[in-house]
Amino acid sequence: MERTTDKVKLNTSPSTITKVDDAWLLHFPRFGEEGTHYHTYGLLTPYFEGLGAGRLMGTRCVNPKCPVSRGDGERWLPPRADCPDCHQPMVWDEIEKPAGIIYAYTWVERGGSGLEIECPYYQIDVKMDGVCTILKGYLRDRTPIQIGDRVRAGFLTGADATNTCLDIYWELV
Repeated sequence: MERTTDKVKLNTSPSTITKVDDAWLLHFPRFGEEGTHYHTYGLLTPYFEGLGAGRLMGTRCVNPKCPVSRGDGERWLPPRADCPDCHQPMVWDEIEKPAGIIYAYTWVERGGSGLEIECPYYQIDVKMDGVCTILKGYLRDRTPIQIGDRVRAGFLTGADATNTCLDIYWELV
């Protein structure tokens, strides 16, 4: 299949959110109304709220007794509710102007049942500036890429937000 430069489209509609205390309960119509998947974001709700508002929120450990971070932890994406090293709650930290490099990628020509992204598309792993983990996502266009290419985050917000991890996409810089 020839690679084109048109924009990737999503094959999904916004999920309905029910708020329970501070947590979101997602009603995700993945396979139509009869196939609605219910999922709580629990302590990770700030991440998804941030995406829909055009902000990228990570977490970091600030526990001075942590054997690894010693209270000055690096940012984690996807976020963790608790530190994997000391098991104490992480704190939220906004990542200003999120950008990074393509660490790895796959050209996806055929997706499985229920895939929310129109094929073909690039699934990419992004090594972000100031983040100690690798974030998986998708490239918004189909321009040929290479490992090491710089990318920046974009967001689906407002009425375009799906309330899922698809609300963050990547664009070549």
